[in-house]
Amino acid sequence: MTELISMLPEKREHPKFKIQLHPRNRHRERYDFKTLIDSCAELARYVRLNEYEDESIDFFDPEAVKTLNKAILMHYYGIKAWDIPQNYLCPPIPGRADYIHYMADLLAGMNNGKIPVGGKIICLDIGVGANCVYPIIGNKEYGWSFIGADTDPVAIKSASTIIELNPFLKDNIELRWQQNPKDIFRGIIRNDEHIDLSICNPPFHASPAEAQKGTIRKLSNLKHNNITRPILNFGGQNHELWTEGGEERFVQNMVHQSREFAGSCFWFSSLISKESNLKSVYGKLRTSRAVEVKTIPMGQGNKTTRIVAWTFLTREQQEKWISTRLNRV
Repeated sequence: MTELISMLPEKREHPKFKIQLHPRNRHRERYDFKTLIDSCAELARYVRLNEYEDESIDFFDPEAVKTLNKAILMHYYGIKAWDIPQNYLCPPIPGRADYIHYMADLLAGMNNGKIPVGGKIICLDIGVGANCVYPIIGNKEYGWSFIGADTDPVAIKSASTIIELNPFLKDNIELRWQQNPKDIFRGIIRNDEHIDLSICNPPFHASPAEAQKGTIRKLSNLKHNNITRPILNFGGQNHELWTEGGEERFVQNMVHQSREFAGSCFWFSSLISKESNLKSVYGKLRTSRAVEVKTIPMGQGNKTTRIVAWTFLTREQQEKWISTRLNRV
């Protein structure tokens, strides 16, 4: 018996906070599964003790991950109903929340340290997806209005259902279908429309094969074992995961196309997952004559990523925008 006990893994000591997350992020502490189950009873079936005797879920199980996300959205963000179609991306909510909080800081930095709140602040989410997570978080945390754009009608329909089932979102999120997949802003930003922020989590991979390898690698890391094929409903649709030229070319195209809407949006931005892509993105920003560029580091678990934000507004134009739209005090 003594020998058996010595073979069991010791219970791990966990830090109180995930210090890599933004200070205002609601998810800096470990998941409180009892509280989450109180908000979403169906989560209980997926919670178990892991090998360290900590409550957890099987992150290898896509239904468990989706239900955890649902519970988080219900408990922290006031969502009453949420679901996504099979095979669509189920995003890690703490990282999505970080992006929103850092963009709020960016606006505050232009506004005497005060974060602008309320529905007159408009954020454009490029690639809103079937999950509608960025608009949900941004509206709950800061009261912002959102435009959610996507090329996929199924994603738009799913996000629309989420909005319909949660009435407080109806007047705060507008969805727009991008009919031309080569366009990012054209066909979405309307004449004389003013947008304070645009955000984007671009497709990372350059081909379906590369995307599949990435999913397999992710699953293998979760299981600490070699996985040879991806699991259904784990990882997202093709258009969510890959695009020709990958993240690098997508963001370069975004920068190029954003120039046409230089006066329509204060801050354009995108996540950049791969540090080696920064050089070419900075080069494109220079040739596109961006007036100001900011790089904001973010930590997500063991992974480091960053936001690149840019504006074409001159200082004088920025001051005018701030005084009329950002509640400057």
